[in-house]
Amino acid sequence: PECSAVFHCRGCWAVLSDSLKLCAQEDRDVRAVACCRATDEVIWKDSLMVGLEGALKGCAYYGLSCRSCGLAVGIILYSTPRRLAYLRGLFCFFKDCILCYFLKTQMVIEASLVKFPAVTIKD
Repeated sequence: PECSAVFHCRGCWAVLSDSLKLCAQEDRDVRAVACCRATDEVIWKDSLMVGLEGALKGCAYYGLSCRSCGLAVGIILYSTPRRLAYLRGLFCFFKDCILCYFLKTQMVIEASLVKFPAVTIKD
């Protein structure tokens, strides 16, 4: 596709996932790209955390970090309010913690500046 990209850890450039695994993006509350798969460079904590305030208030989730540098890069939502239900079980990478390398243009852009096309079930 035109906007094929690879998602890298902002801390060490390890590859975390790519736009072919992209399922959704959330720009209002969590500010994340959600992927159905991640590379082996992504590890998650065994313990479930609970959000007590902010965008994750009322959510139970696992923290995600980069295996190479230890940077916290996102979450996997386990239990959510209805407004975030579509993100449950996906690898949600915080846009502020990742970089996007676009294959066609060979450019690196901060994920917080990127708006990917909407993904549908058909896609």
